[in-house]
Amino acid sequence: MRILDRYILKSIVSTFISCIFVFLFMYVIIDVLSRLEDILKNQVHYTLLIQFYLTNLPIMFVQVAPFACLLSTLYTFSKLNHDNEVIAMRASGLSIFYITKTVIILGIIISLFVFWINDRFAPGAMLAIQKIQAKMDEGKKGKKEKKKESLINLSMYGLKNRLFFIDRFYPSTATMDGVIILEQDEKQNLTRKIVANKGIYEDGLWRFYQSITYDFDHNGQIVGEPLYLEEEIMNIPETPQDFLAQRQRPENMTIAQLDNYIWKLSKSGATTVIRNLKLDLYQKFVSPFSSLVIILLGIPFSLMIQKRATGLSSIGIAIIVGFLYYIFDAVCIALGRGGMLPPIIAVSSTHIVALAFSVYLISHLP
Repeated sequence: MRILDRYILKSIVSTFISCIFVFLFMYVIIDVLSRLEDILKNQVHYTLLIQFYLTNLPIMFVQVAPFACLLSTLYTFSKLNHDNEVIAMRASGLSIFYITKTVIILGIIISLFVFWINDRFAPGAMLAIQKIQAKMDEGKKGKKEKKKESLINLSMYGLKNRLFFIDRFYPSTATMDGVIILEQDEKQNLTRKIVANKGIYEDGLWRFYQSITYDFDHNGQIVGEPLYLEEEIMNIPETPQDFLAQRQRPENMTIAQLDNYIWKLSKSGATTVIRNLKLDLYQKFVSPFSSLVIILLGIPFSLMIQKRATGLSSIGIAIIVGFLYYIFDAVCIALGRGGMLPPIIAVSSTHIVALAFSVYLISHLP
């Protein structure tokens, strides 16, 4: 690595690390102050608080990394520009790409690192945070005998075009209360409805008690008399673990888990749900590279700064650029969820526009 590359790299890495520490510190302080009343009320032990914020670190890093990249890029190159070092580099025959290639490579490394953390650690951290949060909310109640854990108002799209709606599910005993099963054909027309008071998973089979089955024709009208059974064994491939997994939201799943879940739903005909899940899946691939895109977007702005207040200018432009970037991204995601844009276009539009805009600005720099 040449001296110039080490010089630029040292500046931007030190600024990036400083920004990360400042942002994380501010996040913890603000969050503690917002929770202070509940912390004191529930007498949360400091070790539980430390565990909570340490578990939160991967998620916080993923969230603040792009803004830290933008701010460090703006500050580093605007300072070089302010000290006329960029002019000296250009006068010696160096191109803008050569001057900034070290930062671009660093952006790629940071993006890949964020991708790795977001897929490997963030989903597990979110689940762990939910458990720690539950302990914090319990406070003194945690010393008392805990009630049997249950999931309320659970719904799931299953195999063989089945939709499950469950009032309460007890994972420890593999038991359901208030079960409604809707069976559909390939065109999403309702063909059968099963209502059961209770369901128990035993020996690899689901047993439903006090069940009533309704059959429907292609017009949605009930065919024949409803069938009542005191006990019924149904061939349902879903296991209790499949229902338990529904507690996880898409952001709590890894790429492999989410892709597998989409595959299971692909035959259910739930087009809206599948579209939104695909959007979440593509986001997991695309969003980590916000750090790289936002670095490219910050380079031309940083080289345009000629004021003396370099640091303040960097902060101001970082806020404006970051705000516009995330507003445009939120609009594209909303259009994708509304079905106005294909999922892959919705999640990548912001990156494509920002990349094209940054390349245009860089190519027009003097």
